[in-house]
Amino acid sequence: MFKGRLNAYLADIDRQAQERFERLIKGMKQAQGITERLKEENAVEWTGRLNNIRACAREIVNEEIIQM
Repeated sequence: MFKGRLNAYLADIDRQAQERFERLIKGMKQAQGITERLKEENAVEWTGRLNNIRACAREIVNEEIIQM
């Protein structure tokens, strides 16, 4: 019984973290002007900037949700 509740709780935390991660990335991309056009024109810059955003978003999610 406890294991079932724990699994449900962990699945919910995982879902919340993933949703927050995706929202952060979308917002940061918009704020920094990272577009599909940039991806087409300069894939290396686009990749570097997106990797930076993902790292920042991961840190935020870990602070806000994972390490509550």
